Amino acid sequence: MAVIKTIDVVGVSEHSWHDAAQQALDEAAKTIRHIEGMDILGTSAVIEDNKIKEYHTHVQLRFRLERA
Repeated sequence: MAVIKTIDVVGVSEHSWHDAAQQALDEAAKTIRHIEGMDILGTSAVIEDNKIKEYHTHVQLRFRLERA
C-alpha cells in the first residue's frame, strides 16, 4: 500500500515562471525523495519601476511516503 503526501512551495526566479517552478523543484529535491509529480497552483510577480523584478510560481509537489 502506498501513501502519497503533498506539499506546497513557491519558487522564485528573476527570469521566468518556468524557472521559478524549476527552482521550487530543485530546492525541494534536496530534502525530499521520490517526488513523482507537480501541479502549478498559480503564478504571480513582484513589480518594480513598471518591470517584473521576480517571478513567483506556487506549486504542489507529490511524493510517496516511505515505510520504515
